[in-house]
Amino acid sequence: MTHHTRAAACNRDCRCLTTNRAALHGALETGLSPQTADLVAARPLLFADSAVFVSAAEVARMGAVIAAVERVAALPGYRDTMLSLAPPSAQRDPGPLGAFLSYDFHLTGDGPRLIEVNTNAGGALLGAAVARAQAMCCQGPMASPGLAGLEATLFAMFRSEWQRQRGDAALRRVAIVDDRPETQFLYPEFLLFRDLFTQQGVEAVIVDGAALDYHGGVLRAEGQAIDLVYNRLCDFPLTEPNHAALAQAYADGAVVVTPHPHAHALRADKRALILLTDDALLADWDVAAADRATLAAGIPRTVAVTADQAEALWAARSRLFFKPTSGYGSKAAYRGDKLTRRVWGEILAGSYVAQGLAPPSERHQEAGRPMKVDLRVFVYNGAIQFLSARLYQGQTTNFQTPGGGLAAVFVVDDDAMPQKDAIC
Repeated sequence: MTHHTRAAACNRDCRCLTTNRAALHGALETGLSPQTADLVAARPLLFADSAVFVSAAEVARMGAVIAAVERVAALPGYRDTMLSLAPPSAQRDPGPLGAFLSYDFHLTGDGPRLIEVNTNAGGALLGAAVARAQAMCCQGPMASPGLAGLEATLFAMFRSEWQRQRGDAALRRVAIVDDRPETQFLYPEFLLFRDLFTQQGVEAVIVDGAALDYHGGVLRAEGQAIDLVYNRLCDFPLTEPNHAALAQAYADGAVVVTPHPHAHALRADKRALILLTDDALLADWDVAAADRATLAAGIPRTVAVTADQAEALWAARSRLFFKPTSGYGSKAAYRGDKLTRRVWGEILAGSYVAQGLAPPSERHQEAGRPMKVDLRVFVYNGAIQFLSARLYQGQTTNFQTPGGGLAAVFVVDDDAMPQKDAIC
């Protein structure tokens, strides 16, 4: 179990504050966008003070859950069911798999639990920056999976996304698109991605989704034709009026968009968790018994919030977490034991799922209350790319906790580091 591992002991007893902020800012200043360091300095709660430790066994179990989900998500029954819930814009499969798929886990006392899947997850390059700025602590050197060569891995992902729709055509210009991007908390990462594309010989611009123009079969930003959109919008189906140009260009196949509405509908709609935890349905789809067991152990049971189940769900609310089906960033998500009748009414009037509560693990620091830990696993084409974590206090993840924020993740091999080893 997680709380008996060496990693759990490190998270509990190692009080080292390992983030070297001077080194972090110095590394950012050496990039093509020197203002990135200034923007990070203006966001003191972006990066956590401490790293997070996970065991090799936990990583293996998360990998098994991810592999089982990927196999189920490829089944016709699963795809047909999810697409039947999706908007028209999500029905067409344009070819790309979708960049920055993330599987988010809580490390519970009984092992990792998948709490949700996201298709436009942020934090990969910022997570790499903080992982490279860790001072040595008494635990000594440890592995941060995927950190070496991560930028090359991520660019290869974008190249693959492009080739899945455009083949051998030249990728010339990328637009990194969000609403009012310069106001976004993770805007420094947009700059890092612009640098990454530029270093690989691909022109890149950061642009507001409302500023895109589409005519003559060409999507343009600042008057320049765009080949690929790295989509950071939270308008997942691309239905908001100010995204009409992008939506039409996507529908016409005039631009490669990643991640796109089809990918979101298949993976990140929270109703997917209902299918993945319905053992009878999985059996009907002939899902292997081993995969069904992995999913049952690795994902908290999730059900739809419906009027006919309202009384039972309210009675069981202390053991549940409620999430909007198309939610993101923990917005409008609630722990059941914190619910008021007013909020419960809003949940019943909306589109929600109820998920079995999987309390997060904790990372202790020098003083104050322990930090809660959310672990983010970046995945592409079924393979794990990188691990990052978010430390926070409160009901849900946030960037409002002193000492919290994006955290480096180090893997501890329990076989190589016996329990008797000293912990600081």
